Amino acid sequence: MKKIKKEQIIETVKKLYMEAVVHLPQDVSDALKNAYKKEKGLTQEILKQIIDNEKIAQEDKIPLCQDTGVAVLFVEWGTDVIFEDGEPIEAFNEGIRRAVKEGYLRASVVDDPLFERKNTRDNTPCIIHFEVLKSDKVKIILAPKGAGSENMSALRMLKPSQGLQGVKDFVIETVKNAGGNPCPPVIVGVGIGGNFEKSAILAKKALLRKVGEPNKNSLYANLEMELLNEINALGIGAMGVGGSITALAVHIEYAPCHIASLPVAVNIQCHSARHKEAEI
Repeated sequence: MKKIKKEQIIETVKKLYMEAVVHLPQDVSDALKNAYKKEKGLTQEILKQIIDNEKIAQEDKIPLCQDTGVAVLFVEWGTDVIFEDGEPIEAFNEGIRRAVKEGYLRASVVDDPLFERKNTRDNTPCIIHFEVLKSDKVKIILAPKGAGSENMSALRMLKPSQGLQGVKDFVIETVKNAGGNPCPPVIVGVGIGGNFEKSAILAKKALLRKVGEPNKNSLYANLEMELLNEINALGIGAMGVGGSITALAVHIEYAPCHIASLPVAVNIQCHSARHKEAEI
């Protein structure tokens, strides 16, 4: 059995958050540069500003975007891991608190969503999705998710009879309605199946895949490419000013579902597709 202390979780989460808001994953950075080469005029200039912003963020060690988001964590917890210091969730939240304080990150979380909406001042609580696996490690993926793209996301409980065309229509409709609001070029995460909440988690998790890495199932991989082509044909373009690249990628994750349902969630991610991971 492997023993993990509270401080290990805290420091790992703090480092992940502080680095994630500053550094784009290489695959996202490369995709933006490829998009720049394909566009022209004002759209190309906007992409140049996005690329320059990434360089400035790295050099000055400041966030890529002032919205440092809600910290979403996907945690794979090994069955052969013992946590020695009480409640692990508190350790994850403490890591977020320290990152916000030490990194001077914007506090964007309110404790009551409807009435008082009082800022917690430290971006806690974070959102954690736990998965228990047979291992002696803890793997943490941290994704700061800003509100601009999250607000343009959607979920719909389709009827099974609506089938493939219904799924395609909903995904395209969601991106079209979003327009320039989620700061394109975007990455579109799609969750199909499971149930109401599972489809949304699948869509969020789909955003963590490397840009353009296809689904292992060829049927879904083909659907990803078809949707990407149709989305880019909308002509929304970078920051909504028009162009041939509205999305850098469409990623689909799927799960078994009830015979009477067809849940579909679309989670849109802005061009600042930030996430980092580590193992303890």
